[in-house]
Amino acid sequence: MDTSPSDVQAESKSFETRITSQGQVSVPAAIRKKLGVEPGSTLQWVERDGEVFVKRRASRAGFDDIHRILFPKGPPRQVLTNEQMDEAIMQYMRKKHARR
Repeated sequence: MDTSPSDVQAESKSFETRITSQGQVSVPAAIRKKLGVEPGSTLQWVERDGEVFVKRRASRAGFDDIHRILFPKGPPRQVLTNEQMDEAIMQYMRKKHARR
C-alpha cells in the first residue's frame, strides 16, 4: 500500500528520536507495533521530494512465518499416534506389494 505525502500528513502523528553518534535510531514502540516489526526486521527508507518515509520491507517468509499462517491456533492436533501411523503404512505397503 503506497501512500502519497498528502495521505501521510492527513493521518500523521509525530514521534521524535535522537540519532546516536553511530547513526542509529530507536523506532518508537507505537510505530514498531503498527508496522509489525521486531528485532531482525528490515525497514526501508524512502526519500521523495525532500521528505523521508520509513516502511517495513517485505521479506521472504520463513518456515515459522508460514507455520503461523497455516496454523494460527497452534499446531494441528495429532489424529494418529506414531505406532498407528506405522501400522497404517505397513498395511498399505503389504496391500500394494501383495502377490495377486
